[in-house]
Amino acid sequence: MTDALTAKRLEINGIVQGVGFRPFIYQLAIRHGLKGEVANTATGVSLTIEGPENDLRQFIDDLPARKPPLAHIVEVAEIPEAVKGYTAFSIVQSRSSASRATLISPDVMVCDDCLAEMRDPLDRRFGYAFINCTNCGPRYTIIDDVPYDRPKTSMRHFTMCGQCQAEYDDPDNRRFHAQPNACPACGPRVTLCDVSGKTVDTADPIAEAANRLKQGRIVAVKGLGGFHLAVDATHAGAVARLRQRKHREEKPLALMCSSLDRIRAIARVGIAEERLLTAIQRPIVLLERRENTPIAGSVSPRNRYFGIMLPYTPLHHLLLDAGFVALVMTSANLSEEPIAIDNAEAFHRLGQIADDFLVHDREIYLRSDDSIVRYSAGHMRSIRRSRGYVPVPVFLKENLPPVLACGAELKNTVCLTRGNQAFVSQHIGDLENRATDEFFRLTVDHLKRILDIDPQIVACDLHPDYLSTRYAKERGGSIPCIEVQHHHAHIAACMAENKADGPVIGLSFDGTGLGTDGTIWGGEVLVARYHTFTRAAHLATVPMPGSAAAIREPWRMALSHLRAAFGEDPGFRALPLFRPVDRQQIHVILAMMDKQINSPLTSSLGRLFDAVAAIIGLRGKVAFEGQAAMELEMIADDAESGHYDFSWEDHGDDPILIQNAPIIRGVVRDVNAGLSPATISARFHRTLIILFDQLCRHLRTATGIDRVALSGGVFQNHRLLTGLTTALEKSGFDLLTHRLVPANDGGLSLGQAVVAAAKVNKL
Repeated sequence: MTDALTAKRLEINGIVQGVGFRPFIYQLAIRHGLKGEVANTATGVSLTIEGPENDLRQFIDDLPARKPPLAHIVEVAEIPEAVKGYTAFSIVQSRSSASRATLISPDVMVCDDCLAEMRDPLDRRFGYAFINCTNCGPRYTIIDDVPYDRPKTSMRHFTMCGQCQAEYDDPDNRRFHAQPNACPACGPRVTLCDVSGKTVDTADPIAEAANRLKQGRIVAVKGLGGFHLAVDATHAGAVARLRQRKHREEKPLALMCSSLDRIRAIARVGIAEERLLTAIQRPIVLLERRENTPIAGSVSPRNRYFGIMLPYTPLHHLLLDAGFVALVMTSANLSEEPIAIDNAEAFHRLGQIADDFLVHDREIYLRSDDSIVRYSAGHMRSIRRSRGYVPVPVFLKENLPPVLACGAELKNTVCLTRGNQAFVSQHIGDLENRATDEFFRLTVDHLKRILDIDPQIVACDLHPDYLSTRYAKERGGSIPCIEVQHHHAHIAACMAENKADGPVIGLSFDGTGLGTDGTIWGGEVLVARYHTFTRAAHLATVPMPGSAAAIREPWRMALSHLRAAFGEDPGFRALPLFRPVDRQQIHVILAMMDKQINSPLTSSLGRLFDAVAAIIGLRGKVAFEGQAAMELEMIADDAESGHYDFSWEDHGDDPILIQNAPIIRGVVRDVNAGLSPATISARFHRTLIILFDQLCRHLRTATGIDRVALSGGVFQNHRLLTGLTTALEKSGFDLLTHRLVPANDGGLSLGQAVVAAAKVNKL
């Protein structure tokens, strides 16, 4: 009998823990009549199977075809084994090892099966806010270590009752080995509290929170990766109070609707957008807003779009069951601080914002903001990659040594590499205060631990004053610390996620990044490889008067560009944009530029957008980074096809110099002629599309390179990305764009990692 059997050991790596993979293996083995055992390990899942050769082969073929919906198999190693004579197939205790190479599942939405039970009055989990199974629920934010077992999650504080334990032990149950399994008798609980932290006496905390939201109150709601601040989105007074208390003047606020039908009533939803909204990650999706909706106008002022998501936790569903058109669900923090995740922290930090607190007693180990995506130029584009997508790695073309890349200052993420996997962290935020710096350091330590990566190279931005750069220099010590130029990192990130080799023509457009010449870059055309780059072309530099103040006050950049375009001609000073500006202040700014006082030179395309927005009277000051450029895009007339004159200077060995002055003069001419801001915006966008298409063709002739990569925060501009994509593809270029990581600085750490590895490899 033994001679007729074959035995194999399978080592499976990928997202195979916390997704019902061992129960799936168990049930598949029973279906094929095989014996053996399966266990979680620190590198994935290990199983030994015995049976007839044909049955074993069918079992192995069925693995990828029948895997659980949340599983992702990266590799299956088959090792022949001696037959041991197993009498059954069983799930055995997880095994630790010196190496940890398993992939961890992101947090995912609650599944339809669990929702059906939650809404069934006869089910024991009726109305339970923490219902989950092996196919859904919290993962990354509750994991403290691997292997993924209950004692290594925040569920270790809750002992399963007899019924939950029976489900957990039953191979035929949907909750077989579901680590967060719980019920009202034994699991986490929801509590409604006032601002002092005192429990509100109510039989149904969620229903009472809904009632208070309808009264116009602000409720801090503890979710999956942190707290939200919630208000009724149709209550204009509540939205206004939230903005005032949160110090968030005009930046759009995210919405949550209970269903697709609710979303369609307030926004336009195409087939692609519907797929994004209903994906298991449940991101915030940017959708074109409808006119005359009941949503308060201050939710998304001067913007064509709403950011909307569907509920992804049972608690969200229960709250929205109260019949809201939509709830504002914005990150629970003061501006520029990380979101709150701990109850005591929330009472302390949010006490001046929220009126009530809907909390629970399941700990969040690592904060994770909602992800933001949009459908643009034929694909999903990530704007903020966080909950639902992290920590799924970006798979690279080649193996890298272990690298820690520390990202930039704004929209910071970090990246750790292991083999051909690049783990880009969740959104950390802007590293401008101690709280975010602490979150940055916590994230690095957490990822190093759960991924078991000991970096041999550290990478950072060129800017010496970034907190991320300072951290990298602290960490350097005996291992190489590689400084990576900001815009080179952008292009390398785009190349890496597309598994592309160099060279490429890289269009790297953003607001700010320190260049190798000490000026502020941002309108760069590079010829790039991973280990090196050449600055092939760039926008002509102009002073940035007041440095960071010029970002907050776009009229300063307008004055700088106007001065460069018109010289001492006083005519431009009659433009409407200068009417609210004190004349003495204008003279001071002009003197600053003349004397080169706190006026660094910049080639930034982002700052050119700011200047044009100010010149046409759209924005003299901004409340958040990128606001002027965003509003300039929003007003563009879709029917306008004109463009402005442009030119560049090619002097051979030096970078091509793209002249801003012809564009600025064209904009001013149209303003003086009384053309609408919508027409001018459309012409400006069209000018950039034609200019950079022609410039890329010019460089293709000079270099023979026919591959173009687009990266940098300016490419969040849907009009520019779509138009330039169409033009470049029509011109026959092989085009690389971002789909996995953001084009903005949220993807920068990936580029730093691959550049640093390539540079060390060349040493």
